[in-house]
Amino acid sequence: MTQALITRNLGLLDYESSLLKMQKFTNIRKKNTPDELWLVQHPPVYTLGSSGEKEQLLAATDIPIFHSDRGGKITYHGPGQCLVYIMVDLQRIGLGVRSLVNLIESSMVDLLLTYQIVAHRNLHAPGVYVQNEKIASLGLRIRRGLSYHGVALNVDMDLSPFKSINPCGYEDLKVTSMALWNSIVKVERVGVDMLEILTSSLKPLYQGVNVFNE
Repeated sequence: MTQALITRNLGLLDYESSLLKMQKFTNIRKKNTPDELWLVQHPPVYTLGSSGEKEQLLAATDIPIFHSDRGGKITYHGPGQCLVYIMVDLQRIGLGVRSLVNLIESSMVDLLLTYQIVAHRNLHAPGVYVQNEKIASLGLRIRRGLSYHGVALNVDMDLSPFKSINPCGYEDLKVTSMALWNSIVKVERVGVDMLEILTSSLKPLYQGVNVFNE
């Protein structure tokens, strides 16, 4: 069992700053560097993953477009969507990539159920769905056995920017949010719950958890 897991609530942070922060953390970390989870929201931005292309944007937009090094194609981030970035040493905690993906998706399904929202995974398309509408997207980068990027959950947000793309590269894929299924959800509360359930799922692999609010 490795040392304590660290969690941080970073609040609202632009995507480029978040990406540079994750890359720096991953590049300079040592064998004994504690693993970390970061909770964050982003101002409006389209991101293109490693297999994404600008042609996947279907309409002109004033929303910034940013190339990312995560896996996957195009997606949208904006206020009211909670993200947890997951920076763990997979070899050290004894998880494979597929096991980590399963853990993340299962955690989101469990979280949504606590809000009386019945969700499911799709073995052929990463993410979490409610009646086949995507509510959480997943994108990771693994470098030298170290993960970064993570999971984005649509809580209470403007979904209209998704209409200008094929979300995650899938034509005709509909996107939903928690607020459409539970009218009393609060973004800040869901973010904390999201961080807590992922921490709980990973906790058996660590000696403890240290929480920081920044």
